[in-house]
Amino acid sequence: MLAASLACAQQNPADFPLDSVGYLNEELPRMEAAIAAKDRSFFQGAMARTVQFSERWGFKVTANPDLAAYPMCTAAVMDYAVVGMCRLVPSDECEPGLASRLDANVKRCREVAVKK
Repeated sequence: MLAASLACAQQNPADFPLDSVGYLNEELPRMEAAIAAKDRSFFQGAMARTVQFSERWGFKVTANPDLAAYPMCTAAVMDYAVVGMCRLVPSDECEPGLASRLDANVKRCREVAVKK
């Protein structure tokens, strides 16, 4: 636990948008391919990778106050796999508007990352 706290403390919060965009740039095309292939198994690994990414930045279990300026990035990272699953297997539990909110958050996160 202490090692994870120290790892998060050593990262520069200003690097978070760029790291988030890099993560999403890798994951989103893979998600699209999984949806096209109707590959549900992709999403188990996607969730594990998302948890690892969020733990690395310290926003999985407790909020990292240093990332408060980048809610669009944390939301995009946390929502992308859910949106993919909802696209693959639509259900009543899938929140209407989540996909468009993801798109807007990814766009805003990319805009912030470019400015850093």
